[in-house]
Amino acid sequence: MLYISRWKTILIWLTVAVSVVIAMPNFFSNGQLASFPSWLPSKKVTLGLDLQGGSHIMLKIEKADIIKERLETTVGDIRNNLREAGIRYTGLSGVGQQIQVRITDADKVEAAKEALAPLTQVVSVGGLTGGTVQEITMTEGEGGLLRFDLTDAGINYRTASALTQSIEVVRRRVDELGTTEPLIQRQGEDRIIVQVPGLTDPQRLKSLLNQTAKLTFHMVDMSMPVEEAINGRPPASSEVLYSMDDPAVPYLVEKRALVSGENLVDAQATFNQQTNEPVVSFRFDSKGAQRFAQATQQNVGRPFAIVLDDQVISAPVIREPIVGGSGQISGGFSVEGANDLAVLLRAGALPATLTVVEERTVGPGLGADSISAGLTASVIGAIAVVLFMIGFYGTFGVMANIALTANITMIFAALTTLGSTLTLPGIAGIVLTMGMAVDSNVLVYERIREEVKNGRSLAQAIDVGFKKAFATIVDANLTTLIAAVVLFFLGSGPVRGFAVTLAVGIVTTVFTAFTMTQWLMAMWFRWRRPKHLPKSIRTGMFDTQNIRFMAIRKFTFATAGALIVISLAGFVFVGLNLGIDFKGGSLIELKARQGAADIGDIRERLSELNLGEIQAQGFGDPSSVLVRLQSQEGGENAEQSAISLVRQELQDQYEFRRVEVVGPAVSSDLTANATIGVGVSLLLILIYIWFRFEWQFAAGAIIATLHDVILTLGLFVFTGIEFNLTSIAAILTIIGYSLNDTVVVYDRMRENLRRYKKMPLDVLIDASINQTLSRTVLTASTTLIALLALYLFGGEVIASFTLAMLFGVLIGTFSSIYMAAPVLIAFKLRPESFQQEEKASEGEALPSGKAGA
Repeated sequence: MLYISRWKTILIWLTVAVSVVIAMPNFFSNGQLASFPSWLPSKKVTLGLDLQGGSHIMLKIEKADIIKERLETTVGDIRNNLREAGIRYTGLSGVGQQIQVRITDADKVEAAKEALAPLTQVVSVGGLTGGTVQEITMTEGEGGLLRFDLTDAGINYRTASALTQSIEVVRRRVDELGTTEPLIQRQGEDRIIVQVPGLTDPQRLKSLLNQTAKLTFHMVDMSMPVEEAINGRPPASSEVLYSMDDPAVPYLVEKRALVSGENLVDAQATFNQQTNEPVVSFRFDSKGAQRFAQATQQNVGRPFAIVLDDQVISAPVIREPIVGGSGQISGGFSVEGANDLAVLLRAGALPATLTVVEERTVGPGLGADSISAGLTASVIGAIAVVLFMIGFYGTFGVMANIALTANITMIFAALTTLGSTLTLPGIAGIVLTMGMAVDSNVLVYERIREEVKNGRSLAQAIDVGFKKAFATIVDANLTTLIAAVVLFFLGSGPVRGFAVTLAVGIVTTVFTAFTMTQWLMAMWFRWRRPKHLPKSIRTGMFDTQNIRFMAIRKFTFATAGALIVISLAGFVFVGLNLGIDFKGGSLIELKARQGAADIGDIRERLSELNLGEIQAQGFGDPSSVLVRLQSQEGGENAEQSAISLVRQELQDQYEFRRVEVVGPAVSSDLTANATIGVGVSLLLILIYIWFRFEWQFAAGAIIATLHDVILTLGLFVFTGIEFNLTSIAAILTIIGYSLNDTVVVYDRMRENLRRYKKMPLDVLIDASINQTLSRTVLTASTTLIALLALYLFGGEVIASFTLAMLFGVLIGTFSSIYMAAPVLIAFKLRPESFQQEEKASEGEALPSGKAGA
């Protein structure tokens, strides 16, 4: 081990050098990078919206619109087909996904079925599978009644097609805003995620995305006064539509469109040369120009309506035929309104309405504050961990700190290479990694120290220490990695960023422990040729401890049991203070533009808006306020209306630094994902520990973990801390950390069970815990130091997250000693099974026919 081959040395330092080069741009501004040679990498880690500001919006396609459009189209097709076949009918109507029509002549029923058969033909859905789907089925009833059903498979096919089309339309609309690097992607079967970093006006983005932008041109029906049509019954071929004015003006317009927006090839915001008011100039393609010219030639002197999403923009009178294929739309627009309409028309119409079901917007000011707070916490945490390791390990501590520096560099290099997004919880993941990274070094160092104490030479101790620590380090870190992977697949946004950072940190930690630290140790040994361990190692103070942990196991079990019962009772009867992620609603962080915020005035003004329960409380400094609105009745659109009302009421005096809106559809999904996430994580870890140890170990680990989860929930219940998505991230990380601790103790117990054949189980457990006590104390201390820096200096946004983590580290350390270990006694773990396993492995290793000495 003390000989490191040249190729391995080159590989280690080449990896470090490449990581430094890749990570380097992250520590320079864009201006500074511009002066660097072009051959150097310039790619940086993408900052999340919570660090650079911007908007995250989740849109849901309204399946009801798809069904309505298909119903209307099918009714029209049935009408046209029967008319072309000369078949008389009555009672043609459609409700939901069913249409019915009665053929009046019984002799014509078969002819009608033949005429309508094309509607029921299967449709090729394309793609690699080349599948087909039947959109409409036809059944025959009594008395010439024909029923047509829109199939669920057909609706799903139309929804998927509409979603694909909508993504392209949304992308064109967002690109028109001139934003940099927007992210637009599909989410599930009926949703689209839109992330626009650096956006300062989320309201404009939402208004652009909310509109279907279906533009049509219709003739105004002059056959009867519009008031008569409103009070009576309008002609079957016409309908009453209202203008965008305030108050709205009604128009009776023909349902048949002369020309639609599909024929537009261009739309630009310009000014009317005569009135100097903003207008939108448009131009049709050849087909649209021909149809528009024909329609205006035939209707000179009559008004026609320009309709956008069933609202009349304007209704000018046709003074003369418009034959050039171009025109203007005027409607009292503002300059921005004309620009936005032009953007919508150029991008094209959406096939169905998109509803905002989730919004998370962060102002650039808050993003800058979050970066500053995260950097401050990271630097303070790093300095504290470095000093702590040097204080306890001296020379070995310096090696650990060099490995830690390489570790953090590799994390940034990996995040940059993967194109991952660094979020505020991601920074928390890096700080947590700093605390946990030294764990691998401590395990190795304590193993080396133990081997020296058992009489091995220092060279042998170093060799054996690394070998024995390897399995323990892998076992311990894999449990945390499992939790991180589950978080990634079931989390979203910042939580996923935390999972990525944590997972990358675990991998780089294991790598640096067995390459960088090993190389440094070998170079130190070859350079100094020491005979003894450095005197600067001060962890020998734990060797004299012989604490009888199991002597008080009944008391600790009873205490833990009582706390579990209290926590469960609080969970049932008091309940968690659920955040908007799980119960829906809105959260708004405000900052007074001048002076301190007046919380009482905010409550009074918002209570007059009839938005239900409103909470307003101080947040951080005196100028900041956190406002919570309850979930609004009326669905997702009602949530957006509530935010608009709050903006109108407060935006003059307060800056909207953060807005989070979660509709009922999303909150139910998040609740389900969170529950599944915790369950799947526990199940996978149980399987892993069962595979690596005996079933008693797996049961003990799960019992200890459930103890940690329940007590953490109790913390949320009795402190009233808001329980949100980051709380789930904290719980899963606590599970990983707690099991990390438990596996280290279990690994030593398994080793001692093979070694000491007649030692009573409780004594053996005490000895194992005492042998790993220095590692337990040091790892818990460094992790607590890093988290404490994050809690004190990381800012209010993640304060509840880090508080839960601090609590989790403490109870995780407790449970690995006082819960996981005593369970083995309760389940009557038999040392004989481990001794038989060891004898079997020894027997297999002996040459055939020879006895062991």
